Amino acid sequence: MPSVCVFGAGAIGGLIAARLEAAGTRVAVVARGPHLAAMRERGLVLLSGGERIATHPMLAEEPASLGPQDYLVLTLKAHSLAPALSSLRPLIGPATTIVAAVNGIPWWYCYGLPAPFTDRRVRSVDPEGLLWDALAPAQTIGCIIYPAAEVVEPGVVAHSYGDRLSLGEPDGSASERVRRFSQLLIAAGFKAPVRPRLRDEIWVKLWGNMVFNPLSVLTGATLDVITTDPDTLPTVRAMMLEGQAVAEGLGVRLAIDVDRRIAGAAEVGRHRTSMLQDFERGRSLEIEALLGAVAELGEWVDRPTPLCRAVLGLVRQRVRVRDEG
Repeated sequence: MPSVCVFGAGAIGGLIAARLEAAGTRVAVVARGPHLAAMRERGLVLLSGGERIATHPMLAEEPASLGPQDYLVLTLKAHSLAPALSSLRPLIGPATTIVAAVNGIPWWYCYGLPAPFTDRRVRSVDPEGLLWDALAPAQTIGCIIYPAAEVVEPGVVAHSYGDRLSLGEPDGSASERVRRFSQLLIAAGFKAPVRPRLRDEIWVKLWGNMVFNPLSVLTGATLDVITTDPDTLPTVRAMMLEGQAVAEGLGVRLAIDVDRRIAGAAEVGRHRTSMLQDFERGRSLEIEALLGAVAELGEWVDRPTPLCRAVLGLVRQRVRVRDEG
């Protein structure tokens, strides 16, 4: 049985760790503070489908005590990766597969792409190339997160909906390592398809997040309002069309059109985006991976993104005003 370490055992990381552990996979969780103390006392508790499941993964405050892992699952927000690199290094050996379960454009995005994008660094996500150097793209597989969950109290994760975790190699191959991890997730109750064109799916999810998340910070509105109100809908659609042009310039094939993507988001209902929740709690926002990267990639392919850039600037200022107040 391969060893799996979940680093970033908040809502999604806790969900993955609890499900894997309950299914018999050997799982280690890196955590600190009240969350770690609660798990040591009562286990990692998962509330899902009307059930309360207490699991008991291996717990560690210092990653060095665990050593290199077969699979290292990163469920941190994109902007939290660089500060965590010193803690991540002891978990990575030559045979470790890094599972990048992060939102937005990932640091490995250009690994192996055709010219002129081959192995380019996305500055918005990895401004100094630290992630590329420390989290080798050759050892990395992508993972797109669809479930919704939240930490309702230290050590307790409530799962509300969704069970799909799409996986993919940067080169699109169905490698042994990605198929093996897919099998572990499937045994744990997830749908875990291995996608030959994972970047296409990254963009379908990003297409919404790059618009709905920042607009929620600026308006305070829930998803149903942002996607239907006549005061915000034109902005939503125009930003998404800018994003579509960038994606297609990079060779991405979007499986749905803009109106279907908006309608799908509207069906979620009165949902407060994670970025709005982070903003209200005084936390850093993953705005660069979700929107800053889109504007940067637009320059690469000569697709203007004036509205996206305007909204990006407004959100950056909103955060500065919050933090200075």
